[in-house]
Amino acid sequence: MKKGILEIRDLRKHYRLRRTRLLKKPGSIKALNGVSLSISKGESFGLVGESGCGKSTAAYTIVGLLKPTEGRILFKGNDVTSLNRDQKREFRKKVQLIFQDTSGSLNPKGTVEWILREPLRAMGMQKKEIKELILESMNLVGLDKDLLGRFPHELSGGQKQRVGIMNALILNPEVVIADEPISSLDVSIQAQILNLMNDLQERLSLTYLFISHDLNVVHYFCDRIAVMYLGEIVELSESEELYRSPLHPYTQSLLSAIPGETGHKLERIILEGDAPSPLNPPTGCFFHPRCFRRMAICSSVKPQMTEVTKDHFVSCHLY
Repeated sequence: MKKGILEIRDLRKHYRLRRTRLLKKPGSIKALNGVSLSISKGESFGLVGESGCGKSTAAYTIVGLLKPTEGRILFKGNDVTSLNRDQKREFRKKVQLIFQDTSGSLNPKGTVEWILREPLRAMGMQKKEIKELILESMNLVGLDKDLLGRFPHELSGGQKQRVGIMNALILNPEVVIADEPISSLDVSIQAQILNLMNDLQERLSLTYLFISHDLNVVHYFCDRIAVMYLGEIVELSESEELYRSPLHPYTQSLLSAIPGETGHKLERIILEGDAPSPLNPPTGCFFHPRCFRRMAICSSVKPQMTEVTKDHFVSCHLY
């Protein structure tokens, strides 16, 4: 695996459940089950999969909102899971998160100016410096300064998302993790936000980890894409290569569900049943109960990630 500005190595996050019986061992939900990836500086890296596959858990674990069960998170080669308090504070300035639900992530009791001012004040910045930085940031994301006195409920969906983006960028990060940043917006507003994020990446030399359930959006926005299923990466490739030649049956089914001309020429694939529970995942390949190309080995042996062609990796016994 290539070294990048942000590296995730065998990341696991298991949620231990409450004991239901005195002598029965409590179970655990395996939200992340050994995720590894490396993101290069200046890259837009996409993480895509169905709801509940562990994408948001990965985002929250990387930025430190959740503690990993196992694994390592490296930023510029330094393991952030073993940093001291001051070092973690510095890391959190350099790796910021844009939340999916801006309505829930913006304090409803504070004005836009207060929301943006508080993290800067906590860092010890002076009042005049804070005011100048906020005005500069408002201009950067295309918001009028008159909005500074408004509360979140007085903003449109697009305005709230721009405030959320500004809130992430105001500490001058190097890596931005965007968790479904446009899923709650109208299609016309989605395009505006994606174009804004592209522009900001060029102007500020940002690196993105872009999380979404929409392969069309990820294909448009990202340089490389990792496909996630039940807490695991099943395929990883450059965006165009993944669209042109999907290898994993799960990736093929996702692409086949996209209406209209997409360039991959796949007939519609209907998967059997629902995704298994992360509380009790299947043996072998997690996808085998729903796979239309499963073999006998799939139910008992877990496949390893294999580089099939240059920089195109897949976890599947077919390869």
